[in-house]
Amino acid sequence: MNLTVSSWQFWALLSAAFAALTAIFAKVGIENINSDFATFIRTVIILIVLGAILLASGQFQSPATISAKTWAFLGLSGLATGASWLCYFRALKIGNAAQVAPIDKLSVVLVAVFWAALFGERVFGANLV
Repeated sequence: MNLTVSSWQFWALLSAAFAALTAIFAKVGIENINSDFATFIRTVIILIVLGAILLASGQFQSPATISAKTWAFLGLSGLATGASWLCYFRALKIGNAAQVAPIDKLSVVLVAVFWAALFGERVFGANLV
C-alpha cells in the first residue's frame, strides 16, 4: 500500500472524519453491550486490520529493531489510548454522542497544555498552526 499524500493537513482532516464516524458507530454499537467489552472488540478488529495492512504493504518490522525509548513511549501511548477508549465508551454508553464527542475533543487543548508542561515549548500564536 503506497499512500502518496504527504500533507499532514490531509491526514489530520481524514483522522477527524474517521473520529466523527467512530463516535456515531460506537454509540449505536454499544447500545446492548458492556462498554468495556465493546472496547475489547474494537481493539481486536483494529489489530487484525492494521496487521493485514502492515503485512500487505511490507511495512512490518522486527520488534528487535525498535529502541528501548521507542518501546517505552509507544507503551505509554498504548496505555493512555486504552484508558481513553475505556472512558470514551463508558461516556458514550451513558450520554449522547453529540454531547460526549465535543468534550472528548478537549484533548486538542490538553495536548498543547501537556506538551508545554512536559517539554517547556511555547504553544501560542504561529506554533499552533
